[in-house]
Amino acid sequence: MSEYYLGLMSGTSVDGIDAALVDFGNERPTLLYARTFDWPETLRQRILQILADPDAVTVRALGQLHAAIGEQFGSVALAAIEAAHLQREQIAAIGSHGQTLYHDPDGEHPFSMQSGDANRIAEITGITTVADFRGRDIAAGGQGAPLVPAFHRAVFYDPDVSRAILNIGGIANLTLLPKSAGPVLGFDTGPGNGLMDAWHQKHRQSRFDRDGRWAGSGSIKQAMLERLLDQPYFRQPPPKSTGRELFNLRWLETELTSNGSAAQAEDVQRTLLELTAVTVARALQRYAPDTQQLLVCGGGAHNRMLMERLCALLAPVELASTESYGLHPDWVEAAAFAWLAKQTLEGKPGNLPEVTGARRPVVLGAIYPASGITPFGPVD
Repeated sequence: MSEYYLGLMSGTSVDGIDAALVDFGNERPTLLYARTFDWPETLRQRILQILADPDAVTVRALGQLHAAIGEQFGSVALAAIEAAHLQREQIAAIGSHGQTLYHDPDGEHPFSMQSGDANRIAEITGITTVADFRGRDIAAGGQGAPLVPAFHRAVFYDPDVSRAILNIGGIANLTLLPKSAGPVLGFDTGPGNGLMDAWHQKHRQSRFDRDGRWAGSGSIKQAMLERLLDQPYFRQPPPKSTGRELFNLRWLETELTSNGSAAQAEDVQRTLLELTAVTVARALQRYAPDTQQLLVCGGGAHNRMLMERLCALLAPVELASTESYGLHPDWVEAAAFAWLAKQTLEGKPGNLPEVTGARRPVVLGAIYPASGITPFGPVD
């Protein structure tokens, strides 16, 4: 079987579909091709509408969106394979994270909903597709997130360095890799880019604050920052995960109104940047105070001002991009879902119970065969 796998995902920012073609035939994964594909704007707006008001969605709208996202993911997969000058037959499988619409791991009936019909991806591409990675971990008592720490351990662990991996997407999450080969920990720290992007789009009519320039024109409002930091999630011990269900524009505006003090829009942006930096720094200092090196990935790695604040708050910890260690920061998560698809087809667990809180390691995802029966190893 080929060792080429394609990972597909769209994060909480809904800023595009990441596609990463990865060769797992060598000791370390090799990125063959990667690109972020734009969402069709009408489809992106449908997703954002549901994320903004999930209680208002109809079953019909949800089903149609599930189909439309699956079709878009299938088209993206074909475009990525063609751009990489490969044939479909060379791809062992697609690992599709899909688009998270709602994450509720602590409810009466815990669940996490990722939209994007994998039946359609498999049918459009003719390639075996693995999807719905979070559900089995939740069924086993876990949070269903974060799932990427298992991949971080496989790729970035160093027995000589206590290392942490920070992914800054819409939500920020940490993976803690102690050099002693002790238990790997991982959890969502809180907002990453998500609140900053939403506030920037509301006031500046563009999707994100490049390099943190707009934030840099403002000032930290300390009383506002302290109020935001008072959110109970930040005090909750891991395992834990969160999303736009909590940290969204509605939550922010409620907190700003409750604060009772007026602030310029740029001051709010600067305070949100500080919120991300402080919550990451506090989490790392609390749960991995011996960390020597922090490798950063995700879109937030490109925010110069955010990186400067993390450097200042975490000194003398060395900050570096994951690119220095073999994987460009933009493609780590998509590559991780390619790896998770490989784990599933080989009948190997993809979760880390010490990270998610699951009762045991489990094989993740459902397999949608290209045709006939897809062979895979023994399951748990």
